[in-house]
Amino acid sequence: MDALTIAAASGLRSRMESLDLLANNIANSATSGYKRDQEFYGLFSADVASGAGDGSPSTLPVIERQWTDFSQGTLQATGNSMDVAIVGSGFLVVKGPSGPLYTRNGNLQVLASGQLATADGYSLQTAEGNPIQVSSNKPIEISTDGTVTQDGQPLGQLQVVDFPSTASLTKMGNTCFRNMDPKNAPAPAANVEVAQGKIEGSNVPVADAAMRLVGVMRQFEMLQKAIGVSSDMDTKSIQEVARVTT
Repeated sequence: MDALTIAAASGLRSRMESLDLLANNIANSATSGYKRDQEFYGLFSADVASGAGDGSPSTLPVIERQWTDFSQGTLQATGNSMDVAIVGSGFLVVKGPSGPLYTRNGNLQVLASGQLATADGYSLQTAEGNPIQVSSNKPIEISTDGTVTQDGQPLGQLQVVDFPSTASLTKMGNTCFRNMDPKNAPAPAANVEVAQGKIEGSNVPVADAAMRLVGVMRQFEMLQKAIGVSSDMDTKSIQEVARVTT
């Protein structure tokens, strides 16, 4: 395989990964608390991929990893007492299937068990790690520090935490995260407020994502043509070499 085909194939692979990320971002642009994913590019060197015949390595573009943009989305007033938004940097702590998860999606509900939970069905946790029991037929009030009250009685305080680094947070679903590094322990979030009656929208800039999607698709088409040109050149070279002249 010649160097042109190798470079084009590498570009096609990275463009396909970019398309997947962009398509997922656009699909979740209306998902509350969703954080967009982006690609981190690097260069891969391979001696065997050269094809130049001089033994020099080829350097190919690859997506080393994807990263998540944790910037705050736009706060939208809903007037619904079961909606909350975190103003500032931090996460609500919920009980996941195999341990604590962290989310900024404040679209809440009351489970059949009476526990206050997220739209995904994960119960919210207090600072002591306990669920918050509420009555489903009575309104609740949530203060700016996360204290939940019903009929004037405090039921618990929402646990809001932050991390020294968000690099160890991995997505579990669309709006929840799991901390993969025990050394990057969460701590109570500082300088944050819990706003009742509001919801945090996705931080996906839809217009920008759509423009990037069109650009990536055009790049993909150009790389496909490059592979076709390389194949035609190889075919013509073989035909010309094999031709017997008299």
